Amino acid sequence: MAIARVLFPLPLPEPFDYDVPEGLDVCAGSYVRAPIGRQERTGVVWEMRDGPSDRVLKPLLGVYPTPPLGEATRQFVAFAARYNVAHIGHVLGMLLRARGGLQPSPVRTVLSLTGQIPDRMTHAREAVLAAADGRDALTAADLAREAGVSSGVVKGLVEQGALSARSEPVDTPFQTPKNLSSDLVLTPQQSDSATAISAQFYGGTDKDRLKPVLIDGVTGSGKTEVYFEAIAELIDRDPEAQ
Repeated sequence: MAIARVLFPLPLPEPFDYDVPEGLDVCAGSYVRAPIGRQERTGVVWEMRDGPSDRVLKPLLGVYPTPPLGEATRQFVAFAARYNVAHIGHVLGMLLRARGGLQPSPVRTVLSLTGQIPDRMTHAREAVLAAADGRDALTAADLAREAGVSSGVVKGLVEQGALSARSEPVDTPFQTPKNLSSDLVLTPQQSDSATAISAQFYGGTDKDRLKPVLIDGVTGSGKTEVYFEAIAELIDRDPEAQ
């Protein structure tokens, strides 16, 4: 039997074991629903292991259709809990504040030109087609508002085949971060600070890497840009750190 060790965003010191029902596709990092006490709660599969178990386990109730929590993030949660002498579940709770984000994105219907000319052209229809020209993701309401016409005009163009409709998620996925380096030229002091941070992280011992770094400077002196330079170098060296 497959056993999922589920960590809940509660002040708990460790994950709980659950049976994975046949047909439920879960892995380490999956967001799941599981019974705890008399309640049903959201948790994260912290790790998977093979059975059997020495006791009867409650089954998982479901899994959210969202990408799993990455291993690097799970390791960071565990580190933050140890570093702050806190329950690991409490730290996870700070990570999962907006749990509505685990649900699929709502969808909307957007329209785009097909190139087909309607049987009968009117000024109102011309205005809608002009507003849609070069645009690929406008809703019917957006088109009607920009063209200054009623929604019936837009609907008529869809029925005529001049506009095609498709569904798309309202919340699109974030793009993969790329090199954060910019065209900005750092001042000598900024450059020295960025170099010192990188040297501590990449050239020092594990103990050195855990030391906090604080940049002292007046507002507008470019402190944030120095941190960005260190982050950009981290991503360049280790893309998985994203």
